[in-house]
Amino acid sequence: MVNNLFLLAIAALGWGLSLATYRFFARRYNWPMGALQADLPVIPILIGTVSFLCGLAFAYLIGEDLGGWIIVGCGLLLAVFWTGFLRVGSQISIFLAPAAAFLLIIGWFAIPLGFGIQGWQHKTPTELLERDDRSSSRYDDRR
Repeated sequence: MVNNLFLLAIAALGWGLSLATYRFFARRYNWPMGALQADLPVIPILIGTVSFLCGLAFAYLIGEDLGGWIIVGCGLLLAVFWTGFLRVGSQISIFLAPAAAFLLIIGWFAIPLGFGIQGWQHKTPTELLERDDRSSSRYDDRR
């Protein structure tokens, strides 16, 4: 089932892997690196690894019946595309990977705690954009 947590897991896994491995590819192919990648590489590698592990843990815990293997496969494809095609531009994942991992953790842990059962976690992206009919009825009551 494709919902927002599914997409966030793919993003966290892919961007995290891209961030964790960017320094290796940049040094091998002589791509430029940002200051953080060049001077203190342990921070981007740590951020990328944590984001990657968040996406991987989510994929493992939902299991193969609900698309765990699809999350891993699409996350790996995202990492290959992100690093291989964008090259230097892929360093933006230093912001995107922790954001995706943070949103994944917030949405993921809200479910067992009882918050947001009918919330954004279980909706598809198109369901989030649908207009709510209850909001239009509020304006009709004013007449």
